[in-house]
Amino acid sequence: MTPQAREAILAADRVVGYLTYLELIKDLIGNKKTVGTAMMQEVDRCQQAVDLAVEGHEVVVVSSGDSGIYGMAGLVIELANKIDVEKRPTVEIIPGLSAVNVAASVLGAPLMHDFAVISLSDLMTPWDLIKKRASLCAEGDMVIALYNPRSKKRITHLDEVRELVLQHRDPKTPVGIVQKAGRAGQHMVISDLENFTKEEVDMQTLVIIGNSNTYVENGRMITPRGYKL
Repeated sequence: MTPQAREAILAADRVVGYLTYLELIKDLIGNKKTVGTAMMQEVDRCQQAVDLAVEGHEVVVVSSGDSGIYGMAGLVIELANKIDVEKRPTVEIIPGLSAVNVAASVLGAPLMHDFAVISLSDLMTPWDLIKKRASLCAEGDMVIALYNPRSKKRITHLDEVRELVLQHRDPKTPVGIVQKAGRAGQHMVISDLENFTKEEVDMQTLVIIGNSNTYVENGRMITPRGYKL
């Protein structure tokens, strides 16, 4: 969480978010009124936030990591834009730390060169399109960061992406795995492209697959930028 995000939560009189995220910041929320919904109720949650803002409340919508990276920023803007200009509330997007930033710092410096971020959740995006993106990023030798790599329903997706990347990359390419990045219970493992799917991976895991130059030294994953040493 950035200081700016913390200040916004403290300044608001209404806090809206996924129930799990509200629980994570209950000490900051204090006695403020909250609107919490379960997973898959994002539109309803953000609509309530916009409605409260139209009524004159100072509302903060909480996302995990950064609200503009797989968060609620876009949805809030879209819903606010449907309000007549005279009544439309001001929407401010406040930066946070995405899991990809935090996980990278835990692993060392794996994102020092061009990288792509791909979610393996196919709830919003067709699986064939996700595979195409992963394959093209692998062909382009980009470091690849994977969000939502595995769930109880999506057992094979990560293995399929691994096979796609193996078509373009050495089996010993370093792969970093970070669970609960920046939260209590944080856990890190550095494996390789050949074996990383054998590690414990869930929805709270961020996976970073190195490029052809990524290496591991002294327990740190490093992708050289290209400086001459």
